Amino acid sequence: MRWLIVFLVSTGAAHADVVSDIAAAASETFARMPQVAIVDQIAGQCGADDAVDARAAYCTTGNRILVAEKTRDLPQMAYLLGHASGHAVQVQHGVADFALREIRKRPDEEVMLRGLVERRVDCIAGFLVQGAGLPTMDLPVLFQNDPLDSPHWGRDPLRIGPVADVPIAERNDWFERGQEGDIGACAPGEVTGLGLVRALHD
Repeated sequence: MRWLIVFLVSTGAAHADVVSDIAAAASETFARMPQVAIVDQIAGQCGADDAVDARAAYCTTGNRILVAEKTRDLPQMAYLLGHASGHAVQVQHGVADFALREIRKRPDEEVMLRGLVERRVDCIAGFLVQGAGLPTMDLPVLFQNDPLDSPHWGRDPLRIGPVADVPIAERNDWFERGQEGDIGACAPGEVTGLGLVRALHD
């Protein structure tokens, strides 16, 4: 399948598009951020099938974010790519390791713990949207229901990636917190924001 790596724009350059803007904000803020690849379709990449989110997905194997060509200009893409980048921040900086350890120790609380992870990732997404200089966004205006209730991150095969259903109002609450520009505020429940603060400019 055809795919194209998105080249990051520099801080002083004019905004190219939302995909480049978010990718640049992530790369300038955190180390080891993934390349963003524009692909014909996500199904068929990194073990993804039609059950995987067809707009944007983070493949931890190879550290790549996949964005479907036909969806790259959607008004929702800033959030979707920010969210995928948020998962990458957690994976690349060991923040996800804490959640995985807790999930393995407390399998009866897996749904709750995965929900906390998703809320923190939504907060990181807001932080990146703000860092890219993009306008504030209101998720309930863009989505009627949870837009990320299918696999959208994980290792190959992506089709078995983890899933957590979070009400759109709660996603929006954490996304708005991130847009206020304080990464330390991305600390839902027992999940602290300290690891994220340490990851800045790591």
